[in-house]
Amino acid sequence: MDQKRMETREIGIGIIGGGYMGKAHAVAMHAVGAVFDTRLRPVLEMVCTTTPDGAARKARELGFKRSTSDWRALVRDPKVEAIVIASPQKTHLEIATAAFELGKPVFCEKPLGENLQQSRDMTAAARVSGCVNMVGFNYIRTPASQLAREIIEAGEIGDVTYLRGEHTEDFFADPDLPGTWRAQGRANGNMGDLAPHIINGSQALAGPIDRVLAEIDTVVKERPSESGMVPVTNDDQAQLMCRFASGALGSLYISRTAWGRKMGYAYEIFGTRGAIRFDQEDQNALWLYEGGQNPSREGFRKILTGPHHPDYVNFCLGAGHGTGYQDQIIIEAKDFLTAIETGQNIWPAFEDGLYVNQVVEAAWQSHESKSWIKLDDV
Repeated sequence: MDQKRMETREIGIGIIGGGYMGKAHAVAMHAVGAVFDTRLRPVLEMVCTTTPDGAARKARELGFKRSTSDWRALVRDPKVEAIVIASPQKTHLEIATAAFELGKPVFCEKPLGENLQQSRDMTAAARVSGCVNMVGFNYIRTPASQLAREIIEAGEIGDVTYLRGEHTEDFFADPDLPGTWRAQGRANGNMGDLAPHIINGSQALAGPIDRVLAEIDTVVKERPSESGMVPVTNDDQAQLMCRFASGALGSLYISRTAWGRKMGYAYEIFGTRGAIRFDQEDQNALWLYEGGQNPSREGFRKILTGPHHPDYVNFCLGAGHGTGYQDQIIIEAKDFLTAIETGQNIWPAFEDGLYVNQVVEAAWQSHESKSWIKLDDV
């Protein structure tokens, strides 16, 4: 190996947000150098949460050197060289803009902005700064989905003619669950939370969407609270008919009230020479159908991911042993560090996050107008 490539240097990381995703990114930054032998070795320099005591506790738990309750102090700190935004989406624009003004790379959890205009502003700020930027879509990074992309791009199933995708979970299926923040505000609803993942996945697998026809629905109209029943002001499920720019057809179903589905990020893709199936609840397997088989042997073939598939071997040497959710975040960290090292964005960048917001907005406009909406018109 080239000696220069073997040289490593530390890079100070600041993470804003100490909740579920903040912890996932902290764990990933601790692990990524050992897993992928990255040239940039992250140092968890500072964490920011909403209170000083909470931030100090998260620093102890997650292994940060320092803590703060002021995200501005984190962004301005000279030892923080790159920023991970894992705070609520209403905070994303201000934080990212401040970081870019100081020339610091930014990784931002999805969705990019609270709305389409914020995503446009964030993307413009990133473009003007010239800084590396990335948006957090982790599910498409499983070795199996990376393999699916390789198969499609190599033409092994021919031209894509149809994609059926879904992101279904049941964490809000029970109508007796309280009306928390999840039940309030469009940005916190199903279209703001789950839909971005499968929209991003459809982009990766079938290319950009040209137009959509959507219906969006609230299944549970009211939820209990300490003061009685409160109205739910956002959506629980949605269905989108799509025409991709390639000419392929598609449909997406997204729900947070789908009983029995825990991580139903799934897709089925038909091409002119074969087909692919995938379900995140069995994330280490990809099902491939190749046309032209002997009629007595026809059927989908289950491919178990292993060392010959993208990013797998760094975690495990045995096929079928599998990778998990946290490993997807470690792969994201590797991609972010590689982008910083090379100075070149790695998909998905802020522009790709903006595209997702455009599809979400087009879906809402379609639902409200009861008509097809072209993305170019949004």
